[in-house]
Amino acid sequence: MTVVKRYVLRLFISLKYITANVVDRNNGRIVTSASTIEHSIKGSLECGRSCNAKAASVVGEVLAKRLKVDGLDQGQGRGIHVNVNNELEKKGFKNRTKIWAIVNALKNNGVKLILDDNDENTSRPSY
Repeated sequence: MTVVKRYVLRLFISLKYITANVVDRNNGRIVTSASTIEHSIKGSLECGRSCNAKAASVVGEVLAKRLKVDGLDQGQGRGIHVNVNNELEKKGFKNRTKIWAIVNALKNNGVKLILDDNDENTSRPSY
């Protein structure tokens, strides 16, 4: 039995910016997003030339609030899927704290996330 992954979290991390998008896989459109490029988020951070895990956490919190406003914080009952291992492979090991900061901020703000990790050995940071 296959699980339909309608809503998927996609992360884009560079040295200067962090962007988190929730994509509707039925029609391929971005449902909501949050980024450190936005003036309202950038103004509240002290990133300088690079963004850190604190900035990633703020992006996660803003994304969670936007999902709640849109009524998608539960992913229409199915949750929002995120494959942390896949994101770590794409973004590199150095960005793992930023990835987990976004995921934890979403969870702490009441968003229903489904972690699609195939391995038991995830590189979760120890807080």
